Order: sequence, then C-alpha cells, then structure tokens
Amino acid sequence: MAGTGSLRRKAQESLGILKSATISHSTQTPGSSSENIMPSVTLPERNGSVLAQKPNFQRKMSTPMMPSFMVSAPGKVIVYGEHAVVHGKAAIAAAISLRSYLLVSFLSKKHRTVTLRFPDIQLEHSWDLDELPWDTFSAPGKKRSYYDMVTSLDEDLLKALQPHIQAVSPSLPESKRKIHQSSASAFLYLFLSLASRKTAPCVYTLRSTIPIGAGLGSSASIAVCLSCALLLQIRALSGPHQDQPGKESELQIERINRWAFVGEMCIHGNPSGVDNTVSSGGKAVFFQRTDYAKPPLVKTLYTFPELPLLLVNTRQSRSTAIEVAKVAALKKAHPLITENILDAIGHVTESAHELIASPDFDASSPTALKHLGDLITVNHGLLVALGVSHPKLERIRELIDHTGIGWTKLTGAGGGGCAITILKPQPTAPNGTADSHTNGNSLSPPTSSEEEDSSSDMDCSASIISTGTKLKHKILDRLEVSLEKEGFEKFETTLAGDGVGVLWPAVLHNGNEEEGGEEIDQEKFLMAEGNEGIEKLVGVASSGRRGRRGEREEVREGWKFWRPWEGGA
Repeated sequence: MAGTGSLRRKAQESLGILKSATISHSTQTPGSSSENIMPSVTLPERNGSVLAQKPNFQRKMSTPMMPSFMVSAPGKVIVYGEHAVVHGKAAIAAAISLRSYLLVSFLSKKHRTVTLRFPDIQLEHSWDLDELPWDTFSAPGKKRSYYDMVTSLDEDLLKALQPHIQAVSPSLPESKRKIHQSSASAFLYLFLSLASRKTAPCVYTLRSTIPIGAGLGSSASIAVCLSCALLLQIRALSGPHQDQPGKESELQIERINRWAFVGEMCIHGNPSGVDNTVSSGGKAVFFQRTDYAKPPLVKTLYTFPELPLLLVNTRQSRSTAIEVAKVAALKKAHPLITENILDAIGHVTESAHELIASPDFDASSPTALKHLGDLITVNHGLLVALGVSHPKLERIRELIDHTGIGWTKLTGAGGGGCAITILKPQPTAPNGTADSHTNGNSLSPPTSSEEEDSSSDMDCSASIISTGTKLKHKILDRLEVSLEKEGFEKFETTLAGDGVGVLWPAVLHNGNEEEGGEEIDQEKFLMAEGNEGIEKLVGVASSGRRGRRGEREEVREGWKFWRPWEGGA
C-alpha cells in the first residue's frame, strides 16, 4: 500500500497548493480552469520509489489529474403547513439526514468527454466536450457569472441544449426517458453556465439514499450537489472550514442555492425554491408566498432543534397536482369551512415559529418538544379534514400511535408519500428524576424485568421512550417488523441537520488499515449496495445507519460543512 499512500499524500499536497492559489471572489470568473494552477509532481512506481532516470533519457515532468472529490446534500420534509402554503399561509420545512452523494472524478485530457452517471435511475451518458454549445452559452448577454441570480431559464440556451438532451436514453419508455432527460437538462444547463471549454474531462457519479418521488426533495438535493461541485471546480467558493465567519458561510450557501434553483427550474419548471434552500443550508426554513408575482419570504431557522425522526414511506405513488386540486375544489365548494382549516394550519406554523424563534427557546426542554409535537398532531388532523391523507398514511399513524413513541403526521402533498414521527423524550422533573406524569402520561416507567420481557405489549407510556433504553430499541425493532409486513419502508433519520457538505479529496477514515484513509473511487462508489452500503462507504455520519436509535452521530472525519449558526460575525 506504500505506493497508494504516496500518491494520496502527493494529491493532498497538490490540494493544499490549489487552495492557496484560489483566485479571490472579486476577480474570479466561471471560465477559470484548474489545469493552469495544478503543480507538477513526479509520479511514483507501485513500490513507492520515484521513477528512475534511465541513461540518456529525460522523462518529462507530468501534470497529475486533480484528486477526486465528493459533495453531499440532504433531502427535506415539510414539518408544518403543507397545502396551506399554496394559499398564502406559512410553512416550515427542515433538512433530513437522508442525502444525495456526488463523486467527481477527473480524466486525462485525451478523453475530452464529460459523463453523468446516476445508477439509481439507470442513467449513464457521455457528451463530447468539444461538441457542446459553448458559443451559445458564452455569447454576449447569455454568459452568466457564478454570483448571478438566475430567476428564469433562457429559451435560446434551452434550444441549444435540445440535441444533446434528446440523445439521452432515446430507446427507453417515455416515462423513464423523461426522468433521464430532465436530469440531463439540469446537469448540462448548470455545466455549460458555470464551466468553460477548458474544463477538465470528468465523470459525475450520483448516488442517493433519499426515496425518489416521495416528496422528500431528492431532485433539489441532486441540484445542490451539482451546483456546489461546479462552483468548487471554478474556485467560486471558499471553505468550508470551522473558523469561517457566519456571514461568509451564508454567502457560500446562497451562491450554491442560487444555481441549485436553476437546476430545479430545469426539472420542475416553476419550483417554489423551498427544497433547494433547505438542502443548501440545512436546519429549517420558514417560508411564505402571499403574492406569486413576488419572491417568497424565506427565513432560515438556525435554532430549529436537531431531533431523531422516523420517516415511513407508504410506497404509494401520488400526484402533488391532484392533491392540490382536491383542496382547491373543496375551497370552491365550502369556502368558509376550508378557509378556516387553512387558517388553522397557518396558525400551527406560526405557533411553532414563535416558539423556535423566541430568545429563551430551549431545544432540550421536554415542554418545548411537547409543544412542537402537539402541533404535529394537530397539523395532521387538519390535513385529514382537507381530504389529502390516504388509508396507508392512516395505517402508519395507527401503528406508530399504538406504541406511544412519538407524534406523527403526513408530510408533503399527501395522498401517499411519507409520514414523519418526532420521537418523544424521557421527560425530566425539576429534581432530575424521570417524571412519569409529564406530558399527560400517568403510567409508571417499567422495571428492568419488564424491559427484558420481549413479549410485553407494545402500547407504552411516552415517559419510558428515552434514548438508550432497551425497551425503546425493542419497540423500534418490533415496529419495523410491523411496518415491513404491511409493505412500508422505515428510515431512522435526523431532523434539521447539516446542509451541503464537501469531502475534498475523496478520502475517508473508515476504520480500515489503508494508509491515510480509504480513497473513494468510482468502482467502490458504484458497487456500494443500497442505502446502508452507500452510508457505510461515504455517509457523513459516523456509523453505517445514520440516526440509528435516535442517538446523535458525529460527522465522520473528512466531511466539512458551511455552518452559519456556528460561525462568528
């Protein structure tokens, strides 16, 4: 392994030189190329020794390829306010620890291709770099800078892309071809807007642990990954690093978010911007749009508590447009009643926002969490009244409510999709002891023998659902079996965590014996099986199953995030 370690050290040294050579934001242009600032190094033999100089033969110093790097961005859930947000009320959306991962691998100059690989949807396509419509994208009035805010797609640019998009998966059925080509459209629009003819040939490989088409912001997560990767390649971002001022972190996140929104427009046409905003910055956002002719009000909620979350996918397909139309039809038939329900949902969101934004908000307080949990329950009941739930969603809620482990609601458009559950903590009385009467429960915590009794009834008090108890683990295991028997898919995740993150170079310390850590190459990344395989190989959390059992997991060494809530002024 000595040769591999030597190569890695040289790549890391090259990376340090690259960072020190970063062009300042005031002069940087999207056309800047890494090729001109990559240092030359002498390549080692496999045994770690430097290539020997043969008599009368002078080997030319070669320029190595840039080291591979990785970007990751989270999915999202709507915690409060779905459907009411369509009618001018506020909503709160938060990041979840299910994430997309993008590996950027560089090729030698002779390849002159750029490849998009997305095995989760069986998409792979390569384009000849020299045949892409660079002239159109760089024409006067068309060329965009990395700091621009793009609020609409350019029809001329879209037209220029069409031949290159139509070449993607032409023989597939229309439904699948449409997904492939919309992904290709987002990629190419961003790539041609931010990169240049001198861009190094490379491969962009995407994997995701976010269920696709379940209303969890999977497309926005991918758009954020692409935006961040391209901006990193042109040296338009600084950091992330732990001492980065909060305002500077916000600037980098906003830069990524703006271009992610462009990717979302390519896929969805007229997106709200909520998904990419949450995926870029993490934590949670308060969102409201009262006038569709004007930009929405978006406020980041850095104080939103990071909470253990159960997410259950019904695997029931649904249409956002159909569910939105249901509410519109109900409002037309029963305007006063429907408006009152929508107002009530709006008040739920406002109540949560008022609590979280208050100066004395304590995220660890059982009382505060109960307030947020009660609002989850109320919000779900109001959505049921609007007719946007589904028998499968109600069955999930029934199974989870029977255990007493948390507060459950549908998330997103409804009609299928997913349900979320915020887990209840063990309340603590003022004297520091467990209080079995807190949260309205009068049942006493179980004895140790009761915890060990695997045949005990699953119906139990919230006061004993505390992190680390054997009974809690038992309940979650049995709940998982019940859900899987009925065809549901359960994830144990975390609410309101980090946004976009960077692993540069793509090297992780996974507890193996490889010198300097494990290099993540395309083969390893593509061979990772399912969510657990991806998370074990490259996941940002410290163990294979992030958020497992609700314990907070540390970020693995190597991953770095922009965290405005931690930075200074």
